[in-house]
Amino acid sequence: MINKVVGSAAEAVADIPDGASLAVGGFGLCGIPSALIQALHDRGTSGLETISNNCGVDDWGLGILLADHRIRRTVSSYVGENKEFARQFLAGELEVELTPQGTLAEKMRAGGAGIPAFYTPAGVGTQVSEGGLPQRYNSDGSVAVASEPKEVRRFDGRDYVLEHSVTPDFALVHAQKGDRYGNLVFHAAAANFNPLAAMAGRITIAQVEELVEPGDLDPEQIHTPGIYVQRVVVVGQVAKRIERRTVTAPESAAESAAESAAQPAPTAPEQKESRA
Repeated sequence: MINKVVGSAAEAVADIPDGASLAVGGFGLCGIPSALIQALHDRGTSGLETISNNCGVDDWGLGILLADHRIRRTVSSYVGENKEFARQFLAGELEVELTPQGTLAEKMRAGGAGIPAFYTPAGVGTQVSEGGLPQRYNSDGSVAVASEPKEVRRFDGRDYVLEHSVTPDFALVHAQKGDRYGNLVFHAAAANFNPLAAMAGRITIAQVEELVEPGDLDPEQIHTPGIYVQRVVVVGQVAKRIERRTVTAPESAAESAAESAAQPAPTAPEQKESRA
């Protein structure tokens, strides 16, 4: 077996060239390979095409590459929470291929499974299948590039659109645990697009919080087998942020007591005379 562990995130991404295509794991900011993204940013790599559910936020995740105009094109499902993304897209600085979320997931999985294309009902009867969806604008707001129509076929009385799978040059993923053979375990919701991205990439680079010895991982608990992974880098605990943190302020004891005192006391049920 090959030891796939490399010494640093910088070493792991050192051969990613300008113009490369990347599948990037994560959902929102959950389970994103932030250390690898930062290393790629520090290296100065540009002209990238990213395939990811979203593009981070303005100052975190893929958003740091976007802010410095390192991403030329992205294939994504959800592009909210990022004002710079919207500005670049509407200004004609960024090309965007909007893709239904389930279709995007299957594009990655199918690519990793060696399936070149598949049919799905998602998007039938919309610009997703009929074409004309803006992908890049001119600076004056007119459409420079629009999506092409896709093949639609009918199976058992229902229409389906043909979607092509993706096999990008590299994949960047985040896992909770991994071993030096590349076997990966993801934690809870971080098992979102990470296993799919890991399958899709021709060269998959995994940042892991904890490195364990081969054999320590229960084979039944391994989410991504090492056959899909070419490099592993240990990053330890990394910062984990939330796009929008919303919490309910707890009531103080005094407020709770006052509210209870203001409530009317329950009345006893009316007693009715019982007659034999």
